[in-house]
Amino acid sequence: MTRIATLDVLRGFALCGILPANLVPIAQVPPPPDGVALNLLVDQRFFPIFAFLFGVGFTLFLDGSARRHPRPRLLLVRRLAALAVLGALHHLGQPGEALLPYAVCGLVVLLPASYLPRAVALAAGLAATAASLAVTQGGIGLIPGMFLLGLAASRYGLPYRLDSLGRPLAVAFALFLAAAVPAVAWQWSEVELTGFSLSGAVAGLLMAGAYVTGLALLMRTRLAPGLEAVFAPLGRLALTNYLGATLLVLGAARLAGLATWGHVLGLAALVLAVQWLFSVLWLRSFPAGPLEWCWRRVTWWGRPLTHRPASEVRG
Repeated sequence: MTRIATLDVLRGFALCGILPANLVPIAQVPPPPDGVALNLLVDQRFFPIFAFLFGVGFTLFLDGSARRHPRPRLLLVRRLAALAVLGALHHLGQPGEALLPYAVCGLVVLLPASYLPRAVALAAGLAATAASLAVTQGGIGLIPGMFLLGLAASRYGLPYRLDSLGRPLAVAFALFLAAAVPAVAWQWSEVELTGFSLSGAVAGLLMAGAYVTGLALLMRTRLAPGLEAVFAPLGRLALTNYLGATLLVLGAARLAGLATWGHVLGLAALVLAVQWLFSVLWLRSFPAGPLEWCWRRVTWWGRPLTHRPASEVRG
């Protein structure tokens, strides 16, 4: 399956944003007293992006595997079952982790929805998202809606048409940004309830939309090579880096406390720097990350990932 650079960049960008949000619960320390910026710029902003991208990736994988396997949905059942096992293990270190809910929701929601017409999937995604905001104030309840919206986006061919969607992306970015400003002001007015409020969930979704469309626009400019160099390695090893961050944070938390927002940002920057360097070096020799390879191996029962000389690896 041909890689789409913008999707890799979005995954890497989302990974950078979700790590600071997860740092405090992973390390099991009280939230920093000066962490308002975390609430307004990070919390509930990147989780929807990951869920949306999972729906996109699910559909791209299904469509691609259908050209090579007579039973592509069987592959997806294996893929989701393996993800559930990883999520269950990851839950031991991070009780709020997302992989297990993703796997369950993928089996219960995405697999059946893959038979739906794209317009129906889009309507179902919008309805599920609205219902989540009304009933659960976002959080894990957003997963079905974001999954369905990602599925619908793929069915409409949006991932492959990003290079030709300059004006629609600009309009979408402007609308998301215009709506996010009053939503963030609303959240600010009750910031002490962040994580448990409708205002935080609404602001998070709108800012997530602004982040995605804004970054997709920047990928159409001269900044694209730089953005790809910074974020794509992290995004290509998203599963390895997501799980690896928990181990790194648990180890670092034993050595240093997270008493301030500065400590949170500092540790997040250190972890991401280590992961970026590892990702770049790994991709010089291998086409996929170690856990990505394991996941693919279980999915396809295929041949193991082999070492490739650096001269044969693009980038």
